Order: sequence, then structure tokens, then C-alpha cells
Amino acid sequence: MDYNTSRKKLIIPEYGRHVQEMVEHLKTIEDKDERNKNAKAVIQIMGNLMPHLRDIQDFKHKLWDQLFIMADFDLDIDSPYELPTRETIQAKPDRLPYNETKVRFKHYGRSIEMMITKAIEFEEGEEKEALISIILNHMKKSYLHWNSNAVRDKTIIKEFNILSNGKIVLDEKRILPEARELMQRNRRPKRFTKSKSK
Repeated sequence: MDYNTSRKKLIIPEYGRHVQEMVEHLKTIEDKDERNKNAKAVIQIMGNLMPHLRDIQDFKHKLWDQLFIMADFDLDIDSPYELPTRETIQAKPDRLPYNETKVRFKHYGRSIEMMITKAIEFEEGEEKEALISIILNHMKKSYLHWNSNAVRDKTIIKEFNILSNGKIVLDEKRILPEARELMQRNRRPKRFTKSKSK
């Protein structure tokens, strides 16, 4: 029996074994003009098998690249595009420069620290006070998501003062909205459907 496990491994399985065999056959054609003609026919078949590639910009270029990949980069034909090499295809992407800044309180996240830094820049007044209240409420919600137990307002305010590096010092007796009230603000209102009349 001829099992797939005993056959040659498919390089791009999405195209199936028949296309892979066509590509292998291209290598055996001695006349270059005939080989070029057949390569264009294989590209046409590949395009028909993968119609979603037509939505990709320059999809023909992608098809030609895939043809060379399936030929294991060993195919002497005239491509309308620059021939890909094994090195360019297998090249690893550059390492992403991740932010190395440590977050003091992970349950609040980096965005809270950035908001507090912004609040420090505000001049004293209603706008700054409103921003501080929003930040405190968000901190309390974040804390409750991280730890479902009730949190003391004193803890939130103390951690706010730490995150502001002492540039904004809030009274630890300050009262924040109740946890239940904060969590209800996030809930979406229920949708009511009209009952069908009998």
C-alpha cells in the first residue's frame, strides 16, 4: 500500500500532493522554454486552489515565491520577480524591543502609572481633581478584579501616593465610591425583548 507516511513530505501541504508532483516534474523538463511555459501553468493552478490570495497585495509574487519553496530553491526558470533564497525565507525576524520598565503594582498595570504621571503635570484645580478621582476609581476596580475580596480605600490611596512618588499626596481618610457601585458601572444594561402576543 502507498501510505502518505511513506511518501515524500509535502513542503507546502495546502497545495496538496498533485501540485508538489507538478513542481517536481518541472525539474525534469530539459527545454527551458517548455519549463517556463509549464511553470506558468502551475502558477495558474496554484492561484485557482488559493483564491483568497487574490485579496493579498501582489499575490502573484507570493505564488512564485511558493513555487520556488516547493522546488526546494532548485528550479531554473525565468521568474517575473526576484528569486527568493533559502536564507531570506528562513531568516528570523528582528527581536522586538520590549519595554523593560518594571511595574510597581502589577494589578494596576502600566497605564495607571502613566495616568498618575500625567495628573502630576496638571495645574491644581477641578480638572486635576476629576482626573485623580477617575484614577482612584479605576485603581479600585482593577484591585477588585485582581482580588475579589473587599479592598480598603486607605490601601488604594496609599498606593496612589507611592506611585506619584510623593508629588501628589492624598489624605488617606478620603472616601472612594463603594465597590458594588463601581462594579455596577461596568455592567451592560439587560436587553429586553418584546413578548410575542398570544
